[in-house]
Amino acid sequence: MLNSEQVHKVALLARLQLTETEESQFAQQLSGILDYVELLNELDVDGVAPTTRAIDVSNVVRADRVKLWEGREDLLDCAPDRDGEFYRVPKIGSSEG
Repeated sequence: MLNSEQVHKVALLARLQLTETEESQFAQQLSGILDYVELLNELDVDGVAPTTRAIDVSNVVRADRVKLWEGREDLLDCAPDRDGEFYRVPKIGSSEG
């Protein structure tokens, strides 16, 4: 079981300001979590493959393919200002203060 002093040390490392009441409360809550994890360690998981989620997820995104796009000129025509094949944008900021 965790005690308030251990929670206080962790809170200092995490730069959290906890009251004594919060430290006591978190000590009880974290102890409950650790007790549950210990209970899970008792399960027989031989033959169970490691996983990151409860259900299988497969990639449903289409495959990447290089494809020339014919609408470049149409897109550039939408720009408020352009310089040949490029958008012209206003300068922002400067290196001089």
